[in-house]
Amino acid sequence: MIENSKEIVFKEATELLKQTKSEIQSFIVGQSEVIDQVLWTIFSGGHALLEGLPGLGKTMLIRTISEVIDLSFSRIQFTPDLMPSDITGTMIIEPNESGKQEFVFHMGPLFSNIVLADEINRATPKTQSALLEAMAEKTITILGDTKKLESPFFVLATQNPIDMEGTYPLPEAQMDRFISKINVAYPTKEELKEIIVRTTGVKPPILRKIISKSDVVHIQNLSKEILVSEEILELAVNIISATHPNTENAPDSVNKFVQYGSGPRGLQGLIQMAKTRALFAGRYHVSIGDIKQVASPVLRHRILLNFEGEASGITPDNLIQECIEMVQRAGVYAK
Repeated sequence: MIENSKEIVFKEATELLKQTKSEIQSFIVGQSEVIDQVLWTIFSGGHALLEGLPGLGKTMLIRTISEVIDLSFSRIQFTPDLMPSDITGTMIIEPNESGKQEFVFHMGPLFSNIVLADEINRATPKTQSALLEAMAEKTITILGDTKKLESPFFVLATQNPIDMEGTYPLPEAQMDRFISKINVAYPTKEELKEIIVRTTGVKPPILRKIISKSDVVHIQNLSKEILVSEEILELAVNIISATHPNTENAPDSVNKFVQYGSGPRGLQGLIQMAKTRALFAGRYHVSIGDIKQVASPVLRHRILLNFEGEASGITPDNLIQECIEMVQRAGVYAK
């Protein structure tokens, strides 16, 4: 049983998270599920990839989050001519106090707590790969010198669908470094009206800083303390296993349409995100509902369809739901 003092700490963290979402929604219209998933990702200590058509407010959402969370922020506009040194930084020869020339390192935009990688799939694979070390190790190596990035560090990237002109699909290794891939849907008619009201008025909303840097680190540590029962862990393992063809719990659709499924990093992300969602809900343990709710954003970019799957039009989200249902029918956890 959690001590009273610890219980108070958890309640304060939950209330702070609710205030954060409320402040974001004072400017961003709708997209409640998207906001939830981005915040779950941030407080799980991971990176998020937001995908949607141009003009749906992906960049604005990330900018709004950076206004509400008091962390350093930088934006990188990815373009085909962007070079790796443009994002990591470079060594420049400058005169020192004695007048002699020496190399001085000028930090690139990756040296921030929150990095908005805008339209990440418009850059060439060479530049995309320069981001991989920062995402994976939270370090940057320049001319053999490895520099550690300040914690916390998040990459919140946006991308257009890869079938649009002038885009490059991200390498699988880099996709796997995103703890979540979040689909941004088109707003409803009511939401469109409210967007116009908020964005074309005389006085746009003024956002307040709700969470400090120390709060972010504190909540990340609290989320790690959320309990995961053996039953819930077994559920998560079986879902991951079911995404692979020809395994015990794999549905027929996975056997037919999937080339390969999620790896161990997907299982880590599933548990981390489920813990954070439980903390948002004010619970000290992960529930079956937490696993189900985070499964799609955590796993959709980790399932590679084969040729038949691509041609059939089936989506990874459909397959994930079938995997969950198959595991449920197999009776590997309580109803």
